[in-house]
Amino acid sequence: MSERPVRPSSEVPDLVTLHVWRIRRTAVPGALRRMAAHPWRLRRLPGVRFAKLLGTGTGTGFGPGDADPTRWAALVVWDSPAAAAGFDASPVGRSWARIARATARVELRPLTSRGEWSGRRPFGEPSGGRVDGPVLALTRARLRTRRAATFWRAVPPVAAALHTAPGLLARFGVGEAPLGWQGTVSVWRDPADLVAFAYRHPEHRAAITRTPTEGWYAEELFARFAVRDVVGDPTVLGWAVEGDPDTARGHG
Repeated sequence: MSERPVRPSSEVPDLVTLHVWRIRRTAVPGALRRMAAHPWRLRRLPGVRFAKLLGTGTGTGFGPGDADPTRWAALVVWDSPAAAAGFDASPVGRSWARIARATARVELRPLTSRGEWSGRRPFGEPSGGRVDGPVLALTRARLRTRRAATFWRAVPPVAAALHTAPGLLARFGVGEAPLGWQGTVSVWRDPADLVAFAYRHPEHRAAITRTPTEGWYAEELFARFAVRDVVGDPTVLGWAVEGDPDTARGHG
């Protein structure tokens, strides 16, 4: 069997989608079975360059006890919008839809990306661009086992600060496994609000300063995206704004 061609790591994808499903607690065993069986199926869908199935957290602490078994997600990097349009009709998309009581799809354009995920640079080398609407920040890291304890002690002040940050529209934790593989998704009203929190808020700035000296991560990635559109129910993301479709739609 021939291998699928690997795109150059510097090539910026046309579209990245974040699919989020809210399920009932009675469907959790089915979700766990899908998490075991679907990763390779997702990666083999036509037009997929890179894909990850993810568990989520409530977004209140981003720690090991923060897991939310009633919400699951998939992050997919596509060759083209036409390829992405086939996700809902794919075996993976249909399977998750059967157990979902609410869904949301966030359509994203990469703005910046630094670091690697599973040894790859999934979002290429984007060079930014003008954004007039919401932006999404994604962080992902694989913790060094011997440094995990100091990392988890550093998390609570940052999580508390994020909860009250001006301009924050939604936030939740993501991870490929309950421990050692952690990340965050946060959606912001505009780029200025994200920058203000990332570089000017004292708790977050202190965590950034400690990162290289503490050696918390064996691998890390930080990326920003323009939010092109949000399709479905934004409250699945923890989005507080309802009733105004333009609020959940970017112009980047």
